Amino acid sequence: MKRKSLLLPVTLISCIIFIALPFGSATEFSFRDGGKTKHSLAAYRWILAQEDFLHYLGVSLRLALGAVLITLIIMVPTVAWLHLKAQRYRPLMEFLTLLPLVVPVVALSIGAQSALPEALQSSEYELSFMYVVLAMPYTYRALDIGMSAIPLKTITEAARGLGASWIKAITYVIAPVIRNAVIGSLFLTLALSLGEFTLTSLLHWDTFPTWVTSVSQQNIIGAIALSVFSLAAAFFLLFAIGLVTMRSKSDAMEGHK
Repeated sequence: MKRKSLLLPVTLISCIIFIALPFGSATEFSFRDGGKTKHSLAAYRWILAQEDFLHYLGVSLRLALGAVLITLIIMVPTVAWLHLKAQRYRPLMEFLTLLPLVVPVVALSIGAQSALPEALQSSEYELSFMYVVLAMPYTYRALDIGMSAIPLKTITEAARGLGASWIKAITYVIAPVIRNAVIGSLFLTLALSLGEFTLTSLLHWDTFPTWVTSVSQQNIIGAIALSVFSLAAAFFLLFAIGLVTMRSKSDAMEGHK
Protein backbone atom coordinates (compact mmCIF):
# COMPACT_ATOMS: atom_id res chain seq x y z
CA MET A 1 0.00 0.00 0.00
CA LYS A 2 2.84 2.37 0.86
CA ARG A 3 4.50 1.68 -2.49
CA LYS A 4 1.25 2.38 -4.34
CA SER A 5 0.68 5.59 -2.39
CA LEU A 6 4.19 6.78 -3.28
CA LEU A 7 3.92 5.83 -6.94
CA LEU A 8 1.58 8.68 -7.94
CA PRO A 9 3.55 11.57 -6.34
CA VAL A 10 6.85 10.16 -7.62
CA THR A 11 5.42 9.89 -11.14
CA LEU A 12 4.01 13.43 -11.01
CA ILE A 13 7.29 14.88 -9.71
CA SER A 14 9.26 13.03 -12.41
CA CYS A 15 6.94 14.35 -15.13
CA ILE A 16 7.19 17.90 -13.76
CA ILE A 17 10.99 17.71 -13.72
CA PHE A 18 11.04 16.20 -17.21
CA ILE A 19 8.98 19.13 -18.52
CA ALA A 20 10.13 21.97 -16.28
CA LEU A 21 13.90 21.57 -16.64
CA PRO A 22 14.07 21.75 -20.47
CA PHE A 23 11.43 24.47 -20.58
CA GLY A 24 13.15 26.52 -17.88
CA SER A 25 16.54 26.15 -19.57
CA ALA A 26 15.12 27.17 -22.95
CA THR A 27 13.36 30.15 -21.36
CA GLU A 28 16.55 31.34 -19.69
CA PHE A 29 18.51 30.95 -22.92
CA SER A 30 15.88 32.91 -24.87
CA PHE A 31 16.45 35.94 -22.62
CA ARG A 32 20.23 35.99 -23.15
CA ASP A 33 21.68 39.04 -24.81
CA GLY A 34 25.36 38.68 -25.61
CA GLY A 35 26.40 36.43 -22.72
CA LYS A 36 25.38 34.12 -19.90
CA THR A 37 24.91 36.93 -17.39
CA LYS A 38 23.28 39.55 -19.58
CA HIS A 39 19.57 39.12 -20.23
CA SER A 40 16.95 41.19 -22.05
CA LEU A 41 13.78 40.94 -24.12
CA ALA A 42 15.71 41.43 -27.37
CA ALA A 43 14.71 38.04 -28.82
CA TYR A 44 11.03 38.63 -28.08
CA ARG A 45 11.19 42.14 -29.52
CA TRP A 46 12.73 40.55 -32.61
CA ILE A 47 9.73 38.20 -32.84
CA LEU A 48 7.25 41.06 -32.68
CA ALA A 49 9.27 42.99 -35.25
CA GLN A 50 8.77 40.25 -37.85
CA GLU A 51 6.10 41.55 -40.19
CA ASP A 52 4.65 38.09 -40.90
CA PHE A 53 4.40 37.00 -37.25
CA LEU A 54 0.76 37.96 -36.67
CA HIS A 55 -0.27 36.88 -40.17
CA TYR A 56 0.95 33.29 -39.88
CA LEU A 57 -0.16 33.03 -36.26
CA GLY A 58 -3.63 34.05 -37.42
CA VAL A 59 -3.56 31.47 -40.22
CA SER A 60 -2.72 28.66 -37.80
CA LEU A 61 -5.35 29.78 -35.29
CA ARG A 62 -7.97 29.94 -38.03
CA LEU A 63 -7.16 26.45 -39.29
CA ALA A 64 -7.00 25.08 -35.74
CA LEU A 65 -10.42 26.51 -34.90
CA GLY A 66 -11.76 24.94 -38.11
CA ALA A 67 -10.39 21.56 -37.01
CA VAL A 68 -11.96 22.01 -33.57
CA LEU A 69 -15.35 22.78 -35.12
CA ILE A 70 -15.15 19.75 -37.44
CA THR A 71 -14.20 17.51 -34.50
CA LEU A 72 -17.13 18.81 -32.49
CA ILE A 73 -19.62 18.28 -35.32
CA ILE A 74 -18.38 14.85 -36.46
CA MET A 75 -16.71 13.05 -33.57
CA VAL A 76 -19.16 13.68 -30.71
CA PRO A 77 -22.27 12.38 -32.56
CA THR A 78 -20.28 9.48 -34.04
CA VAL A 79 -18.95 8.25 -30.69
CA ALA A 80 -22.38 8.72 -29.12
CA TRP A 81 -23.95 6.64 -31.92
CA LEU A 82 -21.35 3.90 -31.38
CA HIS A 83 -22.20 3.71 -27.69
CA LEU A 84 -25.96 3.81 -28.18
CA LYS A 85 -26.66 1.90 -31.39
CA ALA A 86 -23.52 0.22 -32.70
CA GLN A 87 -21.58 -1.33 -29.83
CA ARG A 88 -20.43 -4.16 -32.09
CA TYR A 89 -18.55 -1.69 -34.30
CA ARG A 90 -16.47 -0.20 -31.48
CA PRO A 91 -13.51 -2.63 -31.95
CA LEU A 92 -13.47 -1.75 -35.65
CA MET A 93 -13.55 1.97 -34.82
CA GLU A 94 -10.71 1.57 -32.35
CA PHE A 95 -8.64 -0.08 -35.07
CA LEU A 96 -9.50 2.54 -37.71
CA THR A 97 -8.67 5.44 -35.40
CA LEU A 98 -5.18 4.01 -34.87
CA LEU A 99 -4.36 4.11 -38.58
CA PRO A 100 -3.17 7.77 -38.56
CA LEU A 101 -0.43 6.65 -36.17
CA VAL A 102 0.62 3.80 -38.49
CA VAL A 103 0.20 5.22 -41.98
CA PRO A 104 3.17 7.43 -43.01
CA VAL A 105 2.35 11.13 -43.17
CA VAL A 106 3.45 11.26 -46.83
CA ALA A 107 0.93 8.59 -47.84
CA LEU A 108 -1.72 10.10 -45.62
CA SER A 109 -1.30 13.58 -47.07
CA ILE A 110 -1.53 12.41 -50.69
CA GLY A 111 -4.34 9.92 -50.14
CA ALA A 112 -6.48 12.11 -47.91
CA GLN A 113 -6.03 15.14 -50.16
CA SER A 114 -7.15 13.14 -53.20
CA ALA A 115 -10.30 12.09 -51.34
CA LEU A 116 -11.32 15.68 -50.61
CA PRO A 117 -13.49 17.70 -53.04
CA GLU A 118 -11.49 19.51 -55.71
CA ALA A 119 -12.61 22.93 -54.47
CA LEU A 120 -11.25 22.12 -51.04
CA GLN A 121 -7.95 20.76 -52.37
CA SER A 122 -7.00 24.23 -53.57
CA SER A 123 -7.86 25.84 -50.23
CA GLU A 124 -5.74 26.01 -47.09
CA TYR A 125 -8.79 24.81 -45.15
CA GLU A 126 -8.05 21.30 -46.34
CA LEU A 127 -5.52 21.31 -43.51
CA SER A 128 -8.34 21.57 -40.98
CA PHE A 129 -9.75 18.25 -42.21
CA MET A 130 -6.26 16.72 -42.19
CA TYR A 131 -5.71 17.87 -38.60
CA VAL A 132 -8.95 16.15 -37.57
CA VAL A 133 -7.65 12.88 -39.03
CA LEU A 134 -4.28 13.22 -37.32
CA ALA A 135 -5.91 13.99 -33.96
CA MET A 136 -8.48 11.19 -34.26
CA PRO A 137 -6.51 8.57 -32.25
CA TYR A 138 -6.55 10.94 -29.27
CA THR A 139 -9.94 12.63 -29.64
CA TYR A 140 -11.78 9.35 -30.14
CA ARG A 141 -10.33 7.82 -26.99
CA ALA A 142 -10.97 10.93 -24.91
CA LEU A 143 -14.63 10.91 -25.96
CA ASP A 144 -14.94 7.13 -25.67
CA ILE A 145 -13.66 7.15 -22.08
CA GLY A 146 -15.94 10.07 -21.19
CA MET A 147 -19.04 8.35 -22.57
CA SER A 148 -18.14 5.00 -20.97
CA ALA A 149 -18.09 6.68 -17.56
CA ILE A 150 -21.76 7.76 -17.64
CA PRO A 151 -25.12 5.97 -18.10
CA LEU A 152 -25.37 7.32 -21.63
CA LYS A 153 -28.21 5.09 -22.78
CA THR A 154 -30.36 5.94 -19.75
CA ILE A 155 -30.08 9.73 -20.04
CA THR A 156 -30.54 9.60 -23.82
CA GLU A 157 -33.70 7.51 -23.55
CA ALA A 158 -34.98 9.91 -20.90
CA ALA A 159 -34.38 12.89 -23.18
CA ARG A 160 -35.99 11.13 -26.13
CA GLY A 161 -38.93 10.13 -23.97
CA LEU A 162 -39.50 13.79 -23.12
CA GLY A 163 -39.74 14.65 -26.81
CA ALA A 164 -36.18 15.77 -27.60
CA SER A 165 -34.87 15.10 -31.10
CA TRP A 166 -31.52 13.36 -31.59
CA ILE A 167 -29.81 16.69 -32.31
CA LYS A 168 -31.24 18.27 -29.18
CA ALA A 169 -30.38 15.19 -27.12
CA ILE A 170 -26.77 15.34 -28.23
CA THR A 171 -26.51 19.13 -27.90
CA TYR A 172 -28.37 19.72 -24.63
CA VAL A 173 -28.07 16.39 -22.81
CA ILE A 174 -25.05 14.34 -23.90
CA ALA A 175 -22.54 17.13 -24.58
CA PRO A 176 -23.00 18.90 -21.20
CA VAL A 177 -22.69 15.61 -19.29
CA ILE A 178 -19.40 14.72 -21.01
CA ARG A 179 -18.18 18.33 -21.03
CA ASN A 180 -14.72 17.42 -19.70
CA ALA A 181 -14.18 14.75 -22.34
CA VAL A 182 -15.37 17.08 -25.11
CA ILE A 183 -13.15 19.94 -23.93
CA GLY A 184 -10.19 17.58 -23.58
CA SER A 185 -10.65 16.23 -27.12
CA LEU A 186 -11.01 19.77 -28.50
CA PHE A 187 -7.84 20.87 -26.73
CA LEU A 188 -5.93 17.90 -28.16
CA THR A 189 -7.11 18.86 -31.63
CA LEU A 190 -6.19 22.51 -31.06
CA ALA A 191 -2.72 21.71 -29.71
CA LEU A 192 -1.93 19.30 -32.56
CA SER A 193 -3.22 21.74 -35.19
CA LEU A 194 -1.13 24.64 -33.90
CA GLY A 195 2.06 22.59 -33.88
CA GLU A 196 1.70 20.42 -37.00
CA PHE A 197 4.60 20.92 -39.42
CA THR A 198 5.24 17.81 -41.55
CA LEU A 199 1.82 17.53 -43.18
CA THR A 200 1.64 21.27 -43.80
CA SER A 201 5.02 21.40 -45.50
CA LEU A 202 4.26 18.32 -47.63
CA LEU A 203 1.12 20.00 -48.95
CA HIS A 204 3.06 23.25 -49.57
CA TRP A 205 1.03 25.50 -47.30
CA ASP A 206 2.51 28.19 -45.07
CA THR A 207 1.40 28.24 -41.43
CA PHE A 208 2.95 29.35 -38.16
CA PRO A 209 5.12 26.21 -37.66
CA THR A 210 6.53 26.39 -41.21
CA TRP A 211 7.12 30.14 -40.83
CA VAL A 212 8.96 29.50 -37.53
CA THR A 213 11.23 26.98 -39.26
CA SER A 214 12.03 29.46 -42.02
CA VAL A 215 12.57 32.58 -39.91
CA SER A 216 14.48 30.80 -37.12
CA GLN A 217 17.44 30.29 -39.45
CA GLN A 218 18.19 34.00 -39.11
CA ASN A 219 18.43 34.12 -35.31
CA ILE A 220 19.17 31.11 -33.08
CA ILE A 221 18.12 32.82 -29.85
CA GLY A 222 15.02 34.14 -31.63
CA ALA A 223 14.23 30.57 -32.67
CA ILE A 224 14.41 29.42 -29.03
CA ALA A 225 12.21 32.37 -28.05
CA LEU A 226 9.66 31.34 -30.67
CA SER A 227 9.62 27.80 -29.32
CA VAL A 228 9.17 29.06 -25.77
CA PHE A 229 6.37 31.34 -26.93
CA SER A 230 4.60 28.45 -28.69
CA LEU A 231 4.82 26.17 -25.65
CA ALA A 232 3.75 28.94 -23.28
CA ALA A 233 0.76 29.69 -25.51
CA ALA A 234 -0.27 26.01 -25.46
CA PHE A 235 0.03 25.88 -21.65
CA PHE A 236 -1.99 29.08 -21.40
CA LEU A 237 -4.74 27.59 -23.55
CA LEU A 238 -4.78 24.45 -21.37
CA PHE A 239 -5.02 26.59 -18.22
CA ALA A 240 -7.79 28.74 -19.72
CA ILE A 241 -9.81 25.68 -20.77
CA GLY A 242 -9.39 24.17 -17.30
CA LEU A 243 -10.49 27.42 -15.71
CA VAL A 244 -13.59 27.62 -17.90
CA THR A 245 -14.41 24.00 -17.06
CA MET A 246 -14.09 24.61 -13.33
CA ARG A 247 -16.32 27.69 -13.53
CA SER A 248 -18.92 25.76 -15.53
CA LYS A 249 -18.92 23.03 -12.89
CA SER A 250 -19.30 25.51 -10.03
CA ASP A 251 -22.12 27.35 -11.84
CA ALA A 252 -23.90 24.08 -12.47
CA MET A 253 -23.59 23.07 -8.81
CA GLU A 254 -24.93 26.44 -7.67
CA GLY A 255 -27.82 26.10 -10.11
CA HIS A 256 -28.73 22.69 -8.66
CA LYS A 257 -28.63 24.13 -5.14
